[in-house]
Amino acid sequence: MALGEFDWIDRLRKAFPQASGEILGIGDDCAVLPFSALSRSARGEAFGEELLVSTDLLTEGVHFRLEDITPWQLGWKSLAVNISDIAAMGGTPKGFFLSIAFPGPDVASASAEDKAPQKRLDEAWMEEYIQGMKDIAEQYGVALLGGDTSRSIGPLTLNITIVGTCAKGTSVKRSSARPGDLICVSGTLGDSAAGLKALLENIGTHGANGSSKGEVPAIGGALSRLIRRHFEPQPRVALGQILAAMPGMGAMMDLSDGLAADLPHILDASSQGAFSGHSQAPLGAVVETAKIPLSDDLRAVCSEYGWGPLSLALEGGEDYELLFTCRPDAPLERTLPSTASTPAITVIGRITDTPGVIWKGSDRSYQGFRHF
Repeated sequence: MALGEFDWIDRLRKAFPQASGEILGIGDDCAVLPFSALSRSARGEAFGEELLVSTDLLTEGVHFRLEDITPWQLGWKSLAVNISDIAAMGGTPKGFFLSIAFPGPDVASASAEDKAPQKRLDEAWMEEYIQGMKDIAEQYGVALLGGDTSRSIGPLTLNITIVGTCAKGTSVKRSSARPGDLICVSGTLGDSAAGLKALLENIGTHGANGSSKGEVPAIGGALSRLIRRHFEPQPRVALGQILAAMPGMGAMMDLSDGLAADLPHILDASSQGAFSGHSQAPLGAVVETAKIPLSDDLRAVCSEYGWGPLSLALEGGEDYELLFTCRPDAPLERTLPSTASTPAITVIGRITDTPGVIWKGSDRSYQGFRHF
């Protein structure tokens, strides 16, 4: 039997047992470490901080195709997906390390034209990539702290390690869901998956080099916005911090692999008491599929091409919205500011004490993205 992604993670977890004390390791959006530095409140009271650390890998041909994505968008997205991990813990991003392996002229899988790296990754490409990364770093106040570069005998490979902080004991874990909790998501789901589907099927899109990849129909504006959602995700840092401070908050993570894959992570971590040290009976969930928030763009494009919007929303991934649980009496409406920049919050179901996920309103089960 082939080794799956989570088999690999489980083997690593068993080989490197959870560190003792206050350290949180494998299994959440970020590792959490005690931070020796002290911060002070407005009243001058000292309180400790925790250091949040996460890392993400992006590989050409797996996570992106250079002919589809602009260098600016790749710079933006490669940092955005890491900032989103800090947002999922309710933390504040502080700095990041960038490691990048550039393909050399001896890449076996490259075409003759592409074997000259300067034709794909020239100085202009690098400047635009850096600008995209700089733009999002400045928006979220994140500093580049270092990294490494190398030549690759395979595809372009990017790895970012990000660090952030939160007040001691305030990071939101995946392991804090309880029976009866409401299940909530921010924003709309499925837009990124639809944008990717359009790219893969060469529908009404243009490549990063400007070449046409199909006629642009009347629905082209909606398609363009969906593709931008795929390439230019917006990490929910401010929202994550607001939720972390809300009374009755439960578990939280960001939606990278799709609701159908990510919700079970919360159920498993909370059932095992993986980080809280308080195991409980296996948890399940009831999700009301009619309440899954879908954008008008997604509905229009799916209607045009006969795609299933619910499948894209539940299985597609890379929305980088927040998935969280909270107690039924949590003051959601009173806590969240009503501003144009704050994404809407939708209650889509409940945590139960019956194992498994029930997709109420649908006659099928759903599975999210699997890396291998």
